[in-house]
Amino acid sequence: MEQTFTDAASRLAGMAGLLLGWRPREFWAATPGELEAIFAAARGDAAEARAPDGETIAKLMEMYPDG
Repeated sequence: MEQTFTDAASRLAGMAGLLLGWRPREFWAATPGELEAIFAAARGDAAEARAPDGETIAKLMEMYPDG
């Protein structure tokens, strides 16, 4: 059976609510990359969940100066 976007989103929203205590608003505000990083860390995949380096942080601060 083929999984639809709705099926996948419902499953992920449920996992985020159960594991992270997120309400729908927090789930839908998160990016796919943020969700992957959180679930990678929960799985213990340290390589996938590593912190951004200084250069990446500086670029983000420049892109989003309001914090």
